[in-house]
Amino acid sequence: MSFKVTGLLLAGGTSSRLGGGDKALRLLGGRPLLDHVLERFAPQVDPLLFNTNGDPARFAPRTFTIVADTLPDHPGPLAGVLAGLEWIKTHGAARWLAVCPIDTPFLPLNLVARFVEHAEQAMAPAAYATSNGAAHPVFSLWRSDLTLNLHRALMERGERKVRRFLADVGAIAVDWPGEVPDPFFNVNTPDDLERAEQLLNEKGREP
Repeated sequence: MSFKVTGLLLAGGTSSRLGGGDKALRLLGGRPLLDHVLERFAPQVDPLLFNTNGDPARFAPRTFTIVADTLPDHPGPLAGVLAGLEWIKTHGAARWLAVCPIDTPFLPLNLVARFVEHAEQAMAPAAYATSNGAAHPVFSLWRSDLTLNLHRALMERGERKVRRFLADVGAIAVDWPGEVPDPFFNVNTPDDLERAEQLLNEKGREP
């Protein structure tokens, strides 16, 4: 990988469709959902940030840096991305921020490498994932100099849509075609969690 990439995990909302509480700590295969995501995402980035609000002690003893929203009223995932970009501006010279939600336990092991490769080839300021005809804009790569653009979009335009902002800045789509199960399958409901258990068991039986 040509450039150091900072990673950012997005904790997501209140998990109301899963019955409330921290979605990151819901169990899948006897382990917190967060740990499945960390296992696949953390080796692809350095350092690793985790955007969440509230008491960070509930995620101990995991190794990452907590970054809370810098804007009031928790205005959604773009606020989390902004917190990550602002952290880079303050703490380091990483060119890229790779973003991943915590509810996708089968995310690609080559996510960051492919993002950087395609963004560099296209000289694009950002990239997002697609698969099987669907867009997954929260899975994304952001050039660190987008901080001011994003801050203005949030504060002046009230922007809340990740995909719309990415389109505005000229982000490219990077596709993962034909993979089964879909690597961007996400857990939002009890049925999703049950399906994830089935997929995990099937993967465990693979030769």
